[in-house]
Amino acid sequence: MQNLLNSIQIQVNDSIYLKDPNSSDLGKKIVSEGLMLIDEIGLEQVTFKKLATRLGTTETSIYRYFDSKFKLLVYLTSWYWGWMEYQLVFSTMNIANPTQKLQKVIEILCNHNVGAIAGGMNLGVLSSVVVSESSKAYLTKAVDEANKVGFYIGYKRVVQRMSDIMLEVNPDFSYPHTLSSTIIEGIHHQVYFAQHLPSLTDIPEQSNKLSEFYTLMAFAALNEQNQNA
Repeated sequence: MQNLLNSIQIQVNDSIYLKDPNSSDLGKKIVSEGLMLIDEIGLEQVTFKKLATRLGTTETSIYRYFDSKFKLLVYLTSWYWGWMEYQLVFSTMNIANPTQKLQKVIEILCNHNVGAIAGGMNLGVLSSVVVSESSKAYLTKAVDEANKVGFYIGYKRVVQRMSDIMLEVNPDFSYPHTLSSTIIEGIHHQVYFAQHLPSLTDIPEQSNKLSEFYTLMAFAALNEQNQNA
């Protein structure tokens, strides 16, 4: 099973990088060690000089792959959303019932894959970085230009898939994209609060209550509009 996970190739928009990291051992190490460094010290403190020292290479070598640490973060978050989409498709393809399908999607989104490795990525660390850093990939003045060249297409595809399933549950629901993105962002916030600001959440760290809460939230919204129709 682990060999299968390691062989997974997630496609990332080629406008994000200058040279495909998967094309060389150094590129793969830049991504994997860059991920670990961001998790350890936070994006603000990361420099390519620090990453180069960690890798035993030069800053120039890293700049051949990414022109900024922002692009490295976008690459990591894009890979994460590609991985999430892969899981959603694989895990729901044999589920015919829309209600069960949506429950499964929320369960997957709440699973942070601690200890798992896929495509050379430590999925637990990647999930941690997405929770704490991913908003910095789009809460930026350059978001409109980045969006035009497809930086966020992976995230948007996950939201679209979730929205489509919501419309299977309730074809008349008016807010599938809003509810989908609210649930995804809320999951990240609640995980972060549980880890660092526990008085802001009722859901303890490493709890299945997160999936339970957002399942209740999703179906409350979907059923409410059904009743008001």
